[in-house]
Amino acid sequence: MKWLELHIDTVHAGLDTVETLLSSLGIDGVVIDDETEFQDFLENNHQYWDYVDEDLEKQMQGKSRVTFYLEADEEGFAKMGEVRIALEDLKRRRNDCGTLLMTLENLEDADWENNWKQYYKPMEIGERLLVIPQWETADTKGRVPLILDPGLTFGTGSHATTRLCLTALERRIRGGEKVLDLGCGSGILSIAALRLGAASAFACDIDDKCLKVAYENASLNGIGPDTYTVKVGDILADAALQAEIGTGYDLVVANIVADVIIALAPAVRPLLKENGVFLCSGIIDDRAEEVAGKLREAGLEILETHASEGWFSYLCR
Repeated sequence: MKWLELHIDTVHAGLDTVETLLSSLGIDGVVIDDETEFQDFLENNHQYWDYVDEDLEKQMQGKSRVTFYLEADEEGFAKMGEVRIALEDLKRRRNDCGTLLMTLENLEDADWENNWKQYYKPMEIGERLLVIPQWETADTKGRVPLILDPGLTFGTGSHATTRLCLTALERRIRGGEKVLDLGCGSGILSIAALRLGAASAFACDIDDKCLKVAYENASLNGIGPDTYTVKVGDILADAALQAEIGTGYDLVVANIVADVIIALAPAVRPLLKENGVFLCSGIIDDRAEEVAGKLREAGLEILETHASEGWFSYLCR
């Protein structure tokens, strides 16, 4: 039997997050290399040697790595694709987990890129949507097609939090809505809202690469700047961006992380029109109650709670 040996480079603070991500994908047998544990070991056992190999110490400097193994077959490559997509989604949402670079022993990068695309297939989401990668063709069977070329940087629709948001959008968008997408990444949520019938959408992200990616994905779906605006900036700190965003939204969506949602909560109500709703996700299960409490403290009523694969979403008013 042949095996694939995969490594994910992170930092000490990101180890638990990466382990949780892998566990959610059914991968629990991992090996951890961590500089902190190595240094603790040296400190507690220095009496047993006169010196430490400098090359070894240099090799471990700043190193926190998770290693895991998959069978080198079709199922293993498919699982590897899932991990890669989930890592890129995590990278977009978190800046405290290091590079999250995944490397594979004995496989060329070009082969990996091809395998990643091979296992990113059209996905039916909810009752109405069909997410289709640009390089694929699919029979929509009456569903609303959402075409994406996410590259290796932004959300693809595969992650549970994105699916939770897309399913909620299906239920809320009936036509003519004004939508705000905070932390838009690939633009998947705001573009989906427009494809489902929203009248306009404003999207923003702190990552300047989102500007090009989101507009390109909008173009793939026949959406132009007359109905779709993408900006770069931090809505909590950028007064000019706040003024440009304005108010009166039927739906504000934020698929980010727990800490950012907590920070956003007090700023959401002024963005909404009367009876407008706030849809938030990216909340890991062990932070769900905390986030719910902060949303209520900000004066928001939680109308719906949904969970999938250890992640939560809230629909609030």
